[in-house]
Amino acid sequence: MFLGIDVGTSGVKAVLVSESGAVLAQTNAPLGISRPVPLWSEQDADDWWAATDAAILALDSRLRAGVRGIGLAGQMHGATLLGADDRPLRRAILWNDGRSFAECDELERAEPATRAITGNVAMPGFTAPKLLWVRKHEPDIFAQVRSVLLPKDYVRLCMTGDKASDMSDSAGTLWLDVAARRWSVPMLAATGLSEEQMPTLYEGTQVSGTLRPAIAARWGMPVVPVAAGGGDNAAGAAGVGVIGDGDALLSLGTSGVIFVATTVFRPNPARAVHAFCHCLPDMWHQMSVHLSAAACIDWAARLTGVDQPAALFALAEQAGPATGPELFLPYLSGERTPHNDPHVRGAFLGLGNDTDPGRLAAAVLEGVAFAHADGLDALREAGTKISSLSVIGGGARSSYWGRIIAASLNLPLVYLEGGEVGPALGAGRLAQVVVTGETAAQVCVRPPVSHVVEPDAALAERLAPKLARFRAAYPLVRQIQE
Repeated sequence: MFLGIDVGTSGVKAVLVSESGAVLAQTNAPLGISRPVPLWSEQDADDWWAATDAAILALDSRLRAGVRGIGLAGQMHGATLLGADDRPLRRAILWNDGRSFAECDELERAEPATRAITGNVAMPGFTAPKLLWVRKHEPDIFAQVRSVLLPKDYVRLCMTGDKASDMSDSAGTLWLDVAARRWSVPMLAATGLSEEQMPTLYEGTQVSGTLRPAIAARWGMPVVPVAAGGGDNAAGAAGVGVIGDGDALLSLGTSGVIFVATTVFRPNPARAVHAFCHCLPDMWHQMSVHLSAAACIDWAARLTGVDQPAALFALAEQAGPATGPELFLPYLSGERTPHNDPHVRGAFLGLGNDTDPGRLAAAVLEGVAFAHADGLDALREAGTKISSLSVIGGGARSSYWGRIIAASLNLPLVYLEGGEVGPALGAGRLAQVVVTGETAAQVCVRPPVSHVVEPDAALAERLAPKLARFRAAYPLVRQIQE
């Protein structure tokens, strides 16, 4: 069997996958986020390693003994700064940190070809602007930086002793020449760094190292190879067979993503579309990214006083979609596609004396759906054609939310068995490719379909006026928040 590890934002997930692709066991160890200053979002890199260790030791020891390979997936963009002793110099700056907005402009001025080289507009969430911020505000720390690793790659270092990364995760740093799939010397120079400070690059289906004997003994498994793996979205795509040109998925995790696999590099930086390498050789992908998706559900559950997300979905379903004037802008951590705006914040509009928790819950579900409709439009402007979306992530558990999203996007949503497992499943499958020598097409197949949610034309018609109000609200809310 094969072990997939996903170093997420809210926790580390470990999944054991059989050679037939079945999920045999899974565990999760939670993680916290530090937000000491507005716009900041940080984690202690050693917490990732402790959570990884806890998640793996929570798996049945008899199953762990049968592991033949390990794959890694993880949250993208996090800046993990290591000194000469390979220890973290400060807490890692995460993907949803918005402090380096000014540095994005500085980066594009320092290297005018930024968008041509990377295929992306500089955003505060990406890694390179974070290093410019550290150079400006924490020069003593910047002077000590000997290596910069992404979150899952720090865990890899702890596991194998190797500083390595894959193409898909590295594409999100703004230091990669994405079309050529190699580090860009001009982009590194623009942030005062060199290629020597970067990890070795691999395709996701290549071996990046082997498990340290001491770690293998602690985990009760052989000294096995570790696949390079992928960024969370690319690995999630591999797990559900989104590996062919035009294959697409909707990920409803902490953030929300529409992901489309492509055989060519097809950027659209003007609309904040992400264009990255896939975790498979000679493949790329486009993404629209929304910084808060399932995170909005957890937030709204706390706001309305219910004890878990399932109760919030029940409240929303009882109220019914498009039944009230309440409108929610889901920008709790700012927004990427299509606005590229780390400063905007969420808002409720249209509240009245008759607004109740159910109507608030319904507005939250609709607001996230409307944000994805904006993202879909940006992808289509880049020439992307999507006929359906496979659904993965924790939000995949709610078919009711799926009805709202399908109607807002006017696309069928395909729910897959085990789709909620997410990137860890793809990481396990990439490990299988490494160990067995099978092709990605043989291993990364689409799981059986659980059910399909077709767009409801009547519901789409009822939601259309609210979607129009949603789109009109962004510039007005942004103006009064300045």
